[in-house]
Amino acid sequence: MFELFHFPGGVKPASHKQESSGTPIAKAPLPPLLVMPFRQNATGAAAIAVKAGDRVLKGQRIGSAEGAFGTPVHAPTSGMVRAIEERMLPHPSGLPSTCALIEPDGTDEWVERIPLDPFAANLAQVRERIRDAGIVGLGGAAFPSHVKTKAAIDTLIINGAECEPWITCDDRLMRERAAEIVVGARILGHLMGAKRILFGIEDNKPEAAQALRDAQGECDSGSCQVVPVPTLYPAGGEKQLIRVLTGIEIPYSKLGPDFGVQCFNVGTAYAVTRATLHGEPLVSRILTLAGNYERPGNFEVLIGTPADALLPLGAPKPDTDRIVMGGPMMGFPLPDRSVPVVKATNCLLAMSPALFPPPLPEMPCIRCGACTRVCPIILQPHELYWYAKSKNFGKTQEYHLFDCIECGCCAYVCPSRIPLVDYYRFAKAEIRAREKEKAASDRARERYDFRLYREEREKEEKAARLAARSAETKAKLANEDTAKIAAAQTRADNA
Repeated sequence: MFELFHFPGGVKPASHKQESSGTPIAKAPLPPLLVMPFRQNATGAAAIAVKAGDRVLKGQRIGSAEGAFGTPVHAPTSGMVRAIEERMLPHPSGLPSTCALIEPDGTDEWVERIPLDPFAANLAQVRERIRDAGIVGLGGAAFPSHVKTKAAIDTLIINGAECEPWITCDDRLMRERAAEIVVGARILGHLMGAKRILFGIEDNKPEAAQALRDAQGECDSGSCQVVPVPTLYPAGGEKQLIRVLTGIEIPYSKLGPDFGVQCFNVGTAYAVTRATLHGEPLVSRILTLAGNYERPGNFEVLIGTPADALLPLGAPKPDTDRIVMGGPMMGFPLPDRSVPVVKATNCLLAMSPALFPPPLPEMPCIRCGACTRVCPIILQPHELYWYAKSKNFGKTQEYHLFDCIECGCCAYVCPSRIPLVDYYRFAKAEIRAREKEKAASDRARERYDFRLYREEREKEEKAARLAARSAETKAKLANEDTAKIAAAQTRADNA
């Protein structure tokens, strides 16, 4: 019997999984225009490798990776690059970023795809293939996957928990493409020397768990195990799932590999299989349309597809008042429905006043402690709230503000309806902004000090040159005087 552990806190909101999980994955049609951001995650933007007027093929690299944490960007289909311009990204800030606008030609013509045997190739080659395929974490963080594979571990965890309400893209992926997920897990385990592979799946997904069990024939005997975990939000958080499956508590500033464990999403494992065995870069992903739709479901969507081209597939009901990227706990309202799908987009949740009533007015904190009891990180959310509200950012850091994973459990149970996570995000943003300003100020001061030092050094060098020249002139004059005196003496002696 597999021993499970528990993480502190957590909540059990209504899952609403059945609304979108009952139908197979459908392929979304080609939109008339694809908007491909060169920035797909927080680790940096890819260097632009195309220009307006270029014809591109499906899977062709249009943005090159830069730096150790960079990942490239690929054309989702064949067509013409109509422009390179600033477009709004799916981000709470609503800020624009550079994007390639690709008009599909309808042929969906691939670049040459070169398969790679990941178990026969050099490990560095496999990591390079994962990097060149643009694979990032598809559970939401979008962290470059090739970086995570460099660690040596004992236990590999494949995260199929999908704890956020309404979202079912991972559930359907596991049901329909379990064999390729298992192969991807084996590849990742091979890269990191894992002795065992654990598939963590919430126990409200029995069909997905059985599909993975049926697909485990490729695993070495005893090395793979499908483990149902209790349905409790946020069990799908990386550190929470690691604790449930292994009992290991990962402290802040530490990572799983420090304790011999690493975690990947099931979608990432699937993408690794496609990249290695089929030579396909990451150009599409499974996405859930859930909430206030007539036809909720899951769709395989090309990266770069505008959200407003996808919404008609689910047919939002007339009273839909906003679209949220992600789930109701950690998602954010789209600043504009024309923003494109990116690699981190797992759901477009349609909201209405009936399904998601607008929040009631915020009331004063009554210090009931409900938020503290459900915090999975064992923080003191009410104290963080007070210090964030009063802009005492030093105190928020003393109370470990940056340990907060913004899961929303505290706000979910707050009887005063305080949007606690918003306060924490505000405080984090202010601290980062001030640190950035301080760093810029420090750099400016260093430049100023160096300029003063350079000017003083140049002044000293100039004075030294003048002194040397003066000494040289004096010596020359002295030599001339000595020569004149000697000549005069010679003439006198000869007379």
